Amino acid sequence: MRDYLIPPLVPPETPLAMPEQDFDCPFHDSDAPEDSAAHPNVAIWRILAFSPAMAATLGLGWVMKGWFMADGITALEWVLLVLIAFNFFWITFTVSTVLLGLFSLSQTRPRVARGPRKPMRVALLVPVYNEVPWYVLGNARSMLEELRAIGGKHRFDMFILSDTRDPEIAAQEEQSVRALHAELPEGITLYYRRRAKNTARKVGNIHDWVTRWGGAYEAMLVLDADSLMTGRAIVRLTDALSRDPAAGLIQSFPQLIGAQSVFGRMQQFANGVYGLALAEGLARWTGHEGNYWGHNAIIRTRAFAACAGLPELPTLTGGTSIIMSHDFVEAGLLRRAGWRVRFLPRIRGSYEETPATLIDHIQRDRRWCQGNLQHLRILGTTGFHAMSRFHLAHGAIGYLMAPVWFALLVIWALIGHDEGGSVLTYFSETNPTRPSWPDMSEPRHVAVIILIYAMLLLPKVLSVAALPLTGRRIADYGGLGQFLLSMLTEILLAILYAPILMIQQMIAVLRTVFGLQKGWAPQAREGGHYSLATLIQCHALETVSGIALWVGVASGLVSLWLAPIALSLVLAVPLSALSSLRLPRRWMGTAEVLHEPQINQAARHYRQLLRQNLQGSAAPVQAAE
Repeated sequence: MRDYLIPPLVPPETPLAMPEQDFDCPFHDSDAPEDSAAHPNVAIWRILAFSPAMAATLGLGWVMKGWFMADGITALEWVLLVLIAFNFFWITFTVSTVLLGLFSLSQTRPRVARGPRKPMRVALLVPVYNEVPWYVLGNARSMLEELRAIGGKHRFDMFILSDTRDPEIAAQEEQSVRALHAELPEGITLYYRRRAKNTARKVGNIHDWVTRWGGAYEAMLVLDADSLMTGRAIVRLTDALSRDPAAGLIQSFPQLIGAQSVFGRMQQFANGVYGLALAEGLARWTGHEGNYWGHNAIIRTRAFAACAGLPELPTLTGGTSIIMSHDFVEAGLLRRAGWRVRFLPRIRGSYEETPATLIDHIQRDRRWCQGNLQHLRILGTTGFHAMSRFHLAHGAIGYLMAPVWFALLVIWALIGHDEGGSVLTYFSETNPTRPSWPDMSEPRHVAVIILIYAMLLLPKVLSVAALPLTGRRIADYGGLGQFLLSMLTEILLAILYAPILMIQQMIAVLRTVFGLQKGWAPQAREGGHYSLATLIQCHALETVSGIALWVGVASGLVSLWLAPIALSLVLAVPLSALSSLRLPRRWMGTAEVLHEPQINQAARHYRQLLRQNLQGSAAPVQAAE
């Protein structure tokens, strides 16, 4: 290995101003092209996405309203109807989006965009915070090597933007970068910068880069610490931005990779099999008013600097708070200023990882809940496009649905399975205002319950039907038998984990509302096995709720239809322990598991080399396959 005689770890500064945006005043970027209006056909796609969901919800509401008409509808019955309609709309909206994606895939084939392509200088930004250095830099090297092999007109530089607070990890980061510099061939540029203070966290990290070096780069491709993109995917995103001068941001569709645990593989299978049709439908109805997920997206640097500077928000206590889930807001600000925000799900080779265990997922979800509920305070931003407001509201509603589902569960438990055995009857026999609830075991009522369950499963079935249209084959998932086994396993696990996640998301909402959720700790990338005490502490509420439901079912006070939910909740602790177990390679294996992408093989190899270098291991290193 050569001596660490390397260029400076950062290039000369080329400052670029990034002013804070005023949410109370409209803003249009004078550099935004005039032809950035909405896609000409997007209105039709939005009608096709939203109308079926609204019609189905109104139909269900009208049917259920008839159940309560005989004796007049009480306030509690209206609450029940509103809660059911609210949930059913989002269920059917997912179905209509997948149907839209299925139709879109059947009508159009993937094609290479044509038109003039201007060479661009692009910065690949990797913000890190107390991450494992050899993991991040192993990924970085694999991407840089692929870009060098591809060549082309565009120029790519990578920046590792560290906000690491741990001195030992920070020392390892710098040592890793210097070691990597000594190994990199000519033509690959890697920079490293560590901030003395991590002001405003990731938002401040990106802001610092833009204002110090952004002037030298026409575009920046933002990656997460666990992001991995093939060179071809990076070039295709850059080409798309180059060919569309009105685009301010283009988001790729990250596929999940690297999962080996039960919970991680379940999410990875769902993403790899069901997510493609949903993503295609989402791309259709969002048009030029797409969204940003914070990583694996390319952004026009000067547009971002001019339009997406984030202010701090005032708090109820008189202080200020940073915008935590900044990506949705930045997308809205870019669109407000006249730039297109696009989603290109057909670009393959964009990857990220997922939490390995249920507890790791819960910890990340609590952070995301805090950020998404904060979006409710930004809905009134002057000049935001209606779709940008919808993205903000949708993110928050995704978490608010958890307490709604819990409220439905409680009401349903109180209703009981008939008037004689109802909990409400038992406690309110002489109350003249007690609602006359319908018997939920009647065939017509059972049919509606089955309909709701069917609508929850329908997106999965439709997505499987769409697989051939995406270029995937059942053989890519291990053959028909293995695929069906994996699919049934994923559905069973999703049913078992859903009530637990509902309780945990409700807890996340309450923690956020009451100010108990603090900080923005780094994500646990690899997960682990948690002690029994930790599992019991984390899942105490689910366990107690499950026991209470089982007591109600056994005593005839609670409908038997709630038995599956009760079973899941009472088994929360063992199910959480199960989530961390490693699975065989073929079980719930996606195409990326059974046929590992070359970029992932290379990343594993380079991680191992860097780890060996840092730890001084003499163990043999496996070559990349």
